[in-house]
Amino acid sequence: MYSSLLVHYSPTATDSLGLLAEQNWSMDATFTGLQYTRLAKRWNAPQSQGNLYIKLGAGAADAFDGGQKAAGFAGLSADWETRRLFVSYDVRARDYGFDQSVSHAARIGVAPYVAEFGKLHTWAMLQVENHPEADNPVQVTPLLRLFEGPLLVEAGYTLEEDRFLLNWIYRF
Repeated sequence: MYSSLLVHYSPTATDSLGLLAEQNWSMDATFTGLQYTRLAKRWNAPQSQGNLYIKLGAGAADAFDGGQKAAGFAGLSADWETRRLFVSYDVRARDYGFDQSVSHAARIGVAPYVAEFGKLHTWAMLQVENHPEADNPVQVTPLLRLFEGPLLVEAGYTLEEDRFLLNWIYRF
């Protein structure tokens, strides 16, 4: 289970640099550092869009019982969507000095209606994650995504962890 905060700035349409603070509750560890995200490829089709992102991070990891270590991660994210269907996959390899792991996450989603541009969009989604270091390595989270304009909110419930998921994004 993770809690994270990412504040980033996109100087170009393909690059983003930000500050990331992430708490891994399963490992009792905190990562703090910089994250660089690159849109490596975008596919625009008449009725759909796909994206491939590269994510790199460097900073420090703090284990509650082991002190601070140099840390980093590398990941790939891919998604494809129409106005009604959504799929995504993420893989992330991390080296926190005291722990090395690879995690995976996938989502599928469907929009129960197609909203006009600028109106409220709703998605019903299912997220499946694999975190090998966790007590429950495979976690399933049904969630609801709502977005309108620059605001996106996701709320869900992770069945195996008996915990709520809440994501909030605001784009300036």
